[in-house]
Amino acid sequence: MILIDELNGELPALQKTLEEAGESLDPEGLAAQLAKLEEETAVPGFWNDQEKAQKLMKEKKSIENRLGEYEDIRSRFEDLEVMLEMAAEADKGGDADEAELMASEAKASKETLEKDLEDLKLRTLLDEKYDQNNAIISIHAGSGGTEAMDWAAMLLRMYTRWCEKRGFKAKMMDMNDDTEAGIKSATLLVEGDYAYGYLKNEKGVHRLVRISPFDASGRRHTSFASLDVTPEIDFDTTVEIDPDDLRIDTYRSSGAGGQHVNMTDSAVRITHLPTHIVVTCQNERSQMQNREYAMKMLMSKLVELKEQEEKESLKELKGDYSQITWGSQIRSYVFQPYTMVKDHRTGAEVGNVQAVMDGDLDYFINEKLKQRDQ
Repeated sequence: MILIDELNGELPALQKTLEEAGESLDPEGLAAQLAKLEEETAVPGFWNDQEKAQKLMKEKKSIENRLGEYEDIRSRFEDLEVMLEMAAEADKGGDADEAELMASEAKASKETLEKDLEDLKLRTLLDEKYDQNNAIISIHAGSGGTEAMDWAAMLLRMYTRWCEKRGFKAKMMDMNDDTEAGIKSATLLVEGDYAYGYLKNEKGVHRLVRISPFDASGRRHTSFASLDVTPEIDFDTTVEIDPDDLRIDTYRSSGAGGQHVNMTDSAVRITHLPTHIVVTCQNERSQMQNREYAMKMLMSKLVELKEQEEKESLKELKGDYSQITWGSQIRSYVFQPYTMVKDHRTGAEVGNVQAVMDGDLDYFINEKLKQRDQ
């Protein structure tokens, strides 16, 4: 049967991809790490330090998930080989209907396996220092008034929907609404395995082209918003912060009004004077919690800055900073006169702009990861 021959001919390439993913993943090394972590969890008094224990358990679960996913894909590949052998035997035995049914099932299994294997291979590229961490994303409206602020709100919705599709938790840390429409800025904490690894390449300027609903003349407008992405860093990371370098302001949290308005100065704004980095948090009810989260965000930004400064190549530094310069957009979202979303770094583009705005970002994220692999 032609289909069986075709599928058998595609198996070697699939097996090669599986082997490459295995080499990158290093299952033996992960198994050794897992065994060491299991020994640590068995030590008496392990749960005495709750914070440390939870961190270790999270790392253990992450390794178990990666190993489990790899073993599942490898097992399914072996099942596919057996399925094709049985289909070939049925074909030789003259049972054409059975052979055709099994070949169709093998094809569907192969296509699903191919997709899952591609996802696994891409995840093996997330091997930089903070790739496994949670991510902090900050969206800022650019010039353009209400239109730009509406665009910032659209981006916030897009990334929130992407988090939902990924199974990540998106927690609002701070949001500065505009009085007319949209937002001036917003900060989200994205919690999930490899959240920073996936989102780090989204950092930069995002460009919108559409007929503005705020323009009575129906003219086409171009708007910009920037996205900043930093990894969430634990407090035990060694970055010294001099208390004298901080200016800490408290103010009343903004809200929609009514009984939920916070009547105390619980919102916190921290300015790091040497770098002029400003972080704010107003989502929590207590000033202490907001201050803790704000310090965590500041720590993350300072660690990222330190990492950049330690890079040997000036070209790399220049590349990083150019991504957040107005006019050097990484991606354009065109609603009129045609519909298209195009990433200017990889050339990846899709025509269904609404699907992208509903959170279908994996294609662009994956293409950027593939570019690094190439």
